Amino acid sequence: MFDFSSIVVVVEVVVEEEVVVKEEVVVEEVAVAAVAAAVVVKVVVVVVVVVVVVVVVVVVVVVVVVVVVVVVVVVVVVVVVVVVVVVVVVVVVVVVVVEVVVVVVVVVVVVVVVVVVVLAVVVEVVVVVIVVVVVVVVVVVVVVVVVVVVVVVVVVVVVVVVVGVVVVVEVEVVVVVVVVKAAVVVVVVVVVVVVVVVVVVVVVVVVVVVVVVVVVVVVVVEVVVVVVVVVVVVVVVVVVVVVVVVVVVVVAVVVVVVVVVVVVVVEVVVVVVVVVVVVYIILYYIVSF
Repeated sequence: MFDFSSIVVVVEVVVEEEVVVKEEVVVEEVAVAAVAAAVVVKVVVVVVVVVVVVVVVVVVVVVVVVVVVVVVVVVVVVVVVVVVVVVVVVVVVVVVVVEVVVVVVVVVVVVVVVVVVVLAVVVEVVVVVIVVVVVVVVVVVVVVVVVVVVVVVVVVVVVVVVVGVVVVVEVEVVVVVVVVKAAVVVVVVVVVVVVVVVVVVVVVVVVVVVVVVVVVVVVVVEVVVVVVVVVVVVVVVVVVVVVVVVVVVVVAVVVVVVVVVVVVVVEVVVVVVVVVVVVYIILYYIVSF
């Protein structure tokens, strides 16, 4: 009979060799897969590290930018506050100076008015005194003249009478004529004296009336002048105060507008700069990655 044992042995050897070869292939494939997995893991780790580094850098940059922006905003606010304080101080100083000037001007005007009124009163008093003195002198002169005239008349009458008495011893007719003449002279003298006295009294009355009228006119003029001066002073003070108020309001409005515009411009510039910087940094790191 044919011996199949050798064939079986050969087949078993071949099968064992094929199994060994397959096992080696599987081992190689597993090794390759393990190497590939290790490479992938390393790549993933590198990517994660790079991403973490990029994130950290971006966070740091953003923090720095935020700090810079905060510092800039604080500086801008401080500068704006200082400018506003300086402007307010300047405005207050200007207002105080203007008010002091106005007060000084008003005081000077009032002093001038008082001096003028005092001088006017002094002049009036002097004028009244002069007028009174003149009137008194005139009256005294008139009285003296009247007394002198009366004395002269009396003397003349006495002389005439005495002469008439002497003459009457010799001629009576002459005595009568002389007496009549003396009487006529006395009447004329008395009439003249009365007329002179009346004229003097009228003149004195007229002078007194004129003086009174002049004094009244002067007083009225002084009152009008004082009223006009007071009105002018009040108008000037009101105008100055209104002008000062308007100037202060305008300056305050201008300062506020300028400050607001400056702050808005600075804020817009800061925001634009921050946005540009952040976008640039992000794009730069993205492109680099």
